[in-house]
Amino acid sequence: MHGLNPPQRQAVLHTEGPLLVLAGAGSGKTRVIIEKIAHLVQSGRYPARRIAAITFTNKSAREMRERVGKRIKGDAAQELTVSTFHALGLKIMQIDHAKLGLRRGFSIFDADDSSAQVKDLLPPGSKPDAIEAMKQLISRAKNAGLSPEQAAEAARSSREREAAALYARYQQRLSAFNAVDFDDLIRLPVQLLESDEEARMGWRERIGYLLVDECQDTNDAQYRLLKAIAGESGQFTCVGDDDQSIYAWRGANPDNLLALGTDYPALKIIKLEQNYRCSNRVLRAANALIANNPHEHPKTLWSEAADGERIRVWECRDAAHEADKVAAEIQFITKQHATPDGTLPWNEVCILFRGNHQSRALEKALQLLRIPYHLSGGTAFLDRGEVKDALAWLRLLANPDDDAAFLRAVGSPNRGVGAGTLAKLGELANQKHLPLARAAESMAVAQQLPARAANALQGFSTIVQGLRADARTLPPAELVRKLNERSGLLAALRATCKDEAQFQARRRNLDELADWFDGPKTSGPGELAAALALLSHADKGDAGNQVRLMSMHASKGLEFRFVFIVGVEDGNLPHEASIEEGRTDEERRLFYVGITRAKERLWLSHAKEAQRWGDKLRLSPSRFLDELPAAEVQRDGADPEAEAVQKAERRRASFADIQAMLAD
Repeated sequence: MHGLNPPQRQAVLHTEGPLLVLAGAGSGKTRVIIEKIAHLVQSGRYPARRIAAITFTNKSAREMRERVGKRIKGDAAQELTVSTFHALGLKIMQIDHAKLGLRRGFSIFDADDSSAQVKDLLPPGSKPDAIEAMKQLISRAKNAGLSPEQAAEAARSSREREAAALYARYQQRLSAFNAVDFDDLIRLPVQLLESDEEARMGWRERIGYLLVDECQDTNDAQYRLLKAIAGESGQFTCVGDDDQSIYAWRGANPDNLLALGTDYPALKIIKLEQNYRCSNRVLRAANALIANNPHEHPKTLWSEAADGERIRVWECRDAAHEADKVAAEIQFITKQHATPDGTLPWNEVCILFRGNHQSRALEKALQLLRIPYHLSGGTAFLDRGEVKDALAWLRLLANPDDDAAFLRAVGSPNRGVGAGTLAKLGELANQKHLPLARAAESMAVAQQLPARAANALQGFSTIVQGLRADARTLPPAELVRKLNERSGLLAALRATCKDEAQFQARRRNLDELADWFDGPKTSGPGELAAALALLSHADKGDAGNQVRLMSMHASKGLEFRFVFIVGVEDGNLPHEASIEEGRTDEERRLFYVGITRAKERLWLSHAKEAQRWGDKLRLSPSRFLDELPAAEVQRDGADPEAEAVQKAERRRASFADIQAMLAD
């Protein structure tokens, strides 16, 4: 525990009874979790196999596992559970699947699969918005831990009653497919542990001590899972920050931090207020801003770092002018801080915005100056078409009852099995109470189909059976590579790509998918498919040495030397809907998260006007800017002397660039 400050050390040493660590931005909370795990194991308080550390993203879990592995040697590091809530829920369901009415090797439906089922259950011709709205209502009920029956009881409007009825039919469909969706990975374990004492006590024996990171982001079902495992004694450490609760729109309930005190009267609270990331100017601005929100447990962040430069506040004509200023400043500061070998530190710069639509002007400005950038939130790797096709094959190998996987796999690549054939196959499968894949293998069914279609289905089934046999002996990565060849996916890509470059790019996606499974100790396609379902929610990309562009929601947990926040206007930040509904507290927390990403320097910019439907719209600076201490910011025109120095520096840099170009 060398190097821990007193509150961090206190949090590590507290091992008896419930603990809430209120960890401010940049206060070293992850290190506290790592050191606490090491202390619990090395002191003999708990064996590693009885400790579970839960976080919210696969990336965070992976990084935490790597760091723990450096503190705990040998078998103990392998025995520790470090996972997301959903991965823990999956583990519970895999062990206790029979108690939940599931068969071994059940499938996990992704968002596309779920949408397809909801669409199929709604009246023909339902609009996409209506389908998505119903899907969201079902998801909201599941995240609240409600069964279809409980959702029906809780319904207060005709729309909610309609959604509850659809929820019941949707669950019946999932059950028929021996499948669950992503929300079920929390809801079903909660249902099991709250209703089955034997299962509950068994899991409390398995998990003697629980650590939960980002506790302010838990939804109601996740909080109930925490309580079901922790039990009345509350052997847990929850780490969170009410000031960084920015996910209410997707079900997070920041009041869960307050509920801990009610549910566990013996709860001890420790605050981590020393910041190891930001300059003091940034912290003083962040503290002043967030002080305008109500607090049950107020914190004041402080740092031993220098004050640093004042926060720049730019007023720009419009979004294009704003983007040009940001790009020019990035070009200037990266050249100022180039490494001795001339490398520019693009990856130390981040541009943050409220909504992804704001990136367009920024991308254009960066491209004009040839500044490399990475836009977060593009098409995720596992959402690419050829990758989803391969995933459907993998799911079908794992679970012959997965009709959604069958429907995608049988058409990827196209083998002449049309919609009419599939509809007829579905009728025959229902008559014989068979899943589609089993029906496709049946000679009795084949005799009732056109010969060409029957032969195509038989050929498909032969490939699936061969790959399923291979899955019992081949390492996972080799299985994926063989699948890409045997399924015909690679041949179809070559036939459909317009040129060799496009083919090689898409082939690399399939090769990378296989590479992900080099090394994992999986024992068959079931475990492989389950791992993939969880990985699909991970951020796998590495931006390399590029400027990062991302939304403030996506920036949580990250830090950068230089940060630009654009579009700081009323109606954008805070968002117009939050102003109209009188709920700007979460928008203020979002701005606070954005500000505290900056380690050294911070720029805030706003535009005076915008184009809306062909008309010019006057914009007002965000009300949040007036909540920042005047001494910590430098607004345009407020300090002519400082601005003159800065302009002279940039003129000299531009002149040097021109000289260098002429010399070349």
